Amino acid sequence: QVHLVESGGGLVQPGGSLRLSCAASGSIFSIYDMGWYRPAPGNQRALVAGITGDGRTKYADSVKGRFTISRDNAKNTIYLQMDSLKPEDTDVYYCLLDYNGYDRWGQGTQVTVSP
Repeated sequence: QVHLVESGGGLVQPGGSLRLSCAASGSIFSIYDMGWYRPAPGNQRALVAGITGDGRTKYADSVKGRFTISRDNAKNTIYLQMDSLKPEDTDVYYCLLDYNGYDRWGQGTQVTVSP
């Protein structure tokens, strides 16, 4: 009953920027914890950046100082501003919404950083 639609990925040169968006729709009754993840070993996903319902943020060490997560609660949308991009940032980025203990995932958006 909650759907996440991601956008904003693409191809960028090292040092460039992208802004990812994740819009939630459906049965939205609260301000939920949300975040951005990328694939990890064992079919897991690793946190890139997270934001709680009250606005607290958390970042992976590899992106601190380069990425910024934010949210627009009126739009039920989170963003990931990605600056100073590196080739190692290349991956599929997935949006997560913690729906009262149930993980709801976006479809993923591809970020490619290449000369």
